Amino acid sequence: MKKLIIAALAASTMATPVLAAPYQNHQNDRRGHVEQRSDYRSDHRDYRNQRQVQQRRWNKGQRFDYRQARNYRVITNARQYRLRDAPRGYRWVQSGNDAVLIGITSGIIASVLANVIR
Repeated sequence: MKKLIIAALAASTMATPVLAAPYQNHQNDRRGHVEQRSDYRSDHRDYRNQRQVQQRRWNKGQRFDYRQARNYRVITNARQYRLRDAPRGYRWVQSGNDAVLIGITSGIIASVLANVIR
């Protein structure tokens, strides 16, 4: 009985690496490597430059994400753009030609003034 248990344990330890090996596709080339192709050029209409930032329309109550803002910067002198001073806990930021009033800690948009900054 001991020999049977030892043989089963030995077989299971030998089979474990084989079972843990990653699955290989049947489309291997001669050297055994899986062929990987980049198909981003096959349909050129779907290929877009990832670094290009798209223009975004901001709405009150949304969370402001500076990575999606075009021409983002914090407005330090609001009166230069004829904006009222930001209340405590808020600040004005520029996104494109828009002035957006956001909460500093939450990032929630309180007000959007479109085409204020020229």
